[in-house]
Amino acid sequence: MISETKREVLSLFEEGRELYKSRKFSEAMGKFAHALKLDQEDGPSKVYYARCKMYLENPPPPEWDGVFIMTTK
Repeated sequence: MISETKREVLSLFEEGRELYKSRKFSEAMGKFAHALKLDQEDGPSKVYYARCKMYLENPPPPEWDGVFIMTTK
């Protein structure tokens, strides 16, 4: 059974992912940050929070389809 807190984290992550795919990185960061306040160990929210921060500093190209491409190992 999933706890109510985990359900909320999952919901926030889902909302954040939709914003991320729509290139609304600042708003998405807010969703991921809220999820991390509820669960500091939520790995997916940590990853997407960092990606949003990176894309705010260095926006993806106009043809970006939401896929993250690693450039370092």
